[in-house]
Amino acid sequence: MAEALSFQPEPVAFVPPAELVQHANLTRFLATWELKDRQALERRAREDPAWFWEAVVQDLGWRFETPYETTLDLSAGPAWPRWFVGGTTNLALSCLDRHATGALRNQLAVIWEGEDGAVQKLTYRELYEEANRLAGGLAALGVGPGDVVGLFLPMTVEAVVATYAVAKLGAVYVPMFSGYGAPAVATRLRDAGATVLVTADGFLRRGRPVPMKAVADEAVAAAPTVRHVVVVRRLGQAIPWTAGRDRWWEEVRAAGDPARPTAIVPSETPFLVIYTSGTTGRPKGAVHTHVGFPLKAAQDLAHCFDLKPSDTLFWFTDMGWMMGPWAVLGGGAIGATVMLYEGSPDWPAPDRLWDLVDRHGVTVFGISPTAIRSLMAQDVDWVRRHRLTSLRILGSTGEPWNPEPWWWYFREVGRERCPIINYSGGTEIAGGILTSLPTEPQKPCAFNGPVPGMAVDILNDAGAPVGPEEVGELAILGPWPGMTRGFWQDRERYLETYWSRFDGVWVHGDWAARDRDGFWYILGRSDDTIKVAGKRLGPAEVESALVGHPAVREAAAIGVPHPVKGESVVAFVVLKPGAEATAALEETLKDVVAAQLGKALRPERVHVVEDLPRTRNAKIVRRAVRARYLGRDPGDTSAIENLEALEAIDRVRPR
Repeated sequence: MAEALSFQPEPVAFVPPAELVQHANLTRFLATWELKDRQALERRAREDPAWFWEAVVQDLGWRFETPYETTLDLSAGPAWPRWFVGGTTNLALSCLDRHATGALRNQLAVIWEGEDGAVQKLTYRELYEEANRLAGGLAALGVGPGDVVGLFLPMTVEAVVATYAVAKLGAVYVPMFSGYGAPAVATRLRDAGATVLVTADGFLRRGRPVPMKAVADEAVAAAPTVRHVVVVRRLGQAIPWTAGRDRWWEEVRAAGDPARPTAIVPSETPFLVIYTSGTTGRPKGAVHTHVGFPLKAAQDLAHCFDLKPSDTLFWFTDMGWMMGPWAVLGGGAIGATVMLYEGSPDWPAPDRLWDLVDRHGVTVFGISPTAIRSLMAQDVDWVRRHRLTSLRILGSTGEPWNPEPWWWYFREVGRERCPIINYSGGTEIAGGILTSLPTEPQKPCAFNGPVPGMAVDILNDAGAPVGPEEVGELAILGPWPGMTRGFWQDRERYLETYWSRFDGVWVHGDWAARDRDGFWYILGRSDDTIKVAGKRLGPAEVESALVGHPAVREAAAIGVPHPVKGESVVAFVVLKPGAEATAALEETLKDVVAAQLGKALRPERVHVVEDLPRTRNAKIVRRAVRARYLGRDPGDTSAIENLEALEAIDRVRPR
C-alpha cells in the first residue's frame, strides 16, 4: 500500500496573465496541432512519441543535412532507442551556423562577465567564426571524429567556443567543474580516453585567483592518453609550462579558418560525455548525441521557460553541471542570448546577481533553491535596491524547494509577477522530467506535471500507479531523444541504475506525489529517504519545517539507524547571523518538526554547524553528510566545493 503525503500543499500563488498565455511558445505549439490543452498533448505524446518529437523538430526548425528515414527505432528495446535514423546533421547547424548566416547574425549570442567586472560579448556571427577557427586549430593537433576533448574551464566565452568547436569536428567533449581537484579531473580524462585538454591559467573566486593550470598538469600526469593541453590566458599570471605539449589558446585558434565547414555526422553520433558522481565506484559518464541532448534542451526551454530569440538567458551554473551545456546549446538552438558569469553570487556584495540582471537586461533567470536560501539570509534591501524589470521568467532546479525561500524568490526577485518554473530532471535526461509552466497556475514548491513529451507516472512498490496524495517512485514510461545512450564504457551499470526495478520502465530515483488539484511534488532522492517506524519521509519535508523557523538559514536531514524505529531523523542546521546555538533552540527545532510532521517524526538530534557540504551549483550533498556522520566512506566527493564542511560533521557525530 502506498504511503500518504505527509505535508499540506499550499494554495495557488500565481495565475498567469492572459497576455503571457496568448503569446507563449506552448500555446502556439498546441494551436499548430489543434490540441485543446496540455493534457491532450500529454495523451497524444504518450501514445505516439515519434509524432511528438517529429513535431518538435518542425517547431524548432532543426537542421538535417540528410533527412532521416525513421523517427524512432525501438528494435533494441526501451533502454536503447535510436532516433532520427538515417539522418545526418551536426548540433552546430541548428544551434549556431543557421543563426550566424541568417537573420540573427548580428544578435548577441553570448554575454560574459568576470568576477572582476570584465565583460566580453560575441554575436552569432562572431561566435561562429571563433568556433570555426578553434575547430581548425584542434584538427591541426590531431582531433578528429570520435576523439575526446576534456574541457576544464571557468564560465568564460572560451567554454562556449570550445563546445561548438569540438562539435563541429564530430569529436566528443567532456566538461568538468572549474573547481575540481587534480584527482577528479584525472579520473574523467582517463575514463573517457581524452587526447586533448582545454584549460585556463586560472580564474577569480571571491576576489582571489584560483590556479587551474597547475591542477591540470597534475591531472594530465595521471592521464597518459592526453597529448596536448590548450591554455586560455584568463588571469595573465605566470604558470608552469611543458614545451611541445602545451599550447596557448591564441596559437591554436590562429591555425584555423573562420569559414571552416562543419563536419556532418549521423544523428546518433555521441558528442558529450558528462559525468555524475556516485556513492561508490568511479563517476558515471552519461553519453549524449548530436540531436538528443540539444533538441531536448531546446524543447524544454521553449515549452517550459517560454524562451524566445528576443530573450537573454542567465542560469547561475558551471559547465561541469548539466545546466551549463543545457543553457548554451538549448539557448543557441532557439537563437537567444546566453549570459555567463564566472564568480561567486555574493561577491563583492550580496547583490551581485541582481546587479547582473539589471545591467545586462536578463529576462529568463535560473538558480538553485540552496543558492536562494543563502542569498535570502542577507538584508532584503540588497535585492530591493534593484529594479529587475527585465525579468519575465524565473527558473529553479537542483533539489526540492522549501516554502519560505520559494516565497522570497517569488516576492522579492520576481515581484509577484514572474512565474517560477520549478524544473527537475537530470544529467542522464538531458533536461527535465517534471516542470512548472508559465501558462498555468502555480503553487509554491510544486510542479504542474511532466515536461511536454515526457511519459511520466508515480509507481508503488509493485509498479502500479499511485493515487492522489500517495507517495511513490518517479518513473518514465516512454522514450525521448535526450535520454543517455548509456554510461561510457559501462553498459551494465546503466541498465542496473535505471532499468532493473520494473520491466521496460526508467525509475529515476526520486520520491514523488500529486495533490488532489493535480500538482506534482518531488520529496527527495530515494537514496536520501528516511524511513521512521515504517513511515517514508523525504528530507525536504523536515528541512522545510526547520527553515521556516526564524533562526535557521539552511538545513539538511538524514536518517540514522535506530534499534526500534528502524531509522530516526537527525538534522543539521546553519543559523542566520545573530542567532545563537543553544540547547533550548535545539529542543524548539525538534518541536517545530513534530508540530508539522507528527510526534513520531520528531528528530532525535538537531546539530548546529557552520556550513553544509555543497557542490559548486549549491546542491547539498546529503549522502556525504549521512556517511560522514555514521563514520562511513562518503564515496566520490570530487564535486563538493567546501570539503571542510564534512569536517564539521565529524565534530558532532556520535562516538
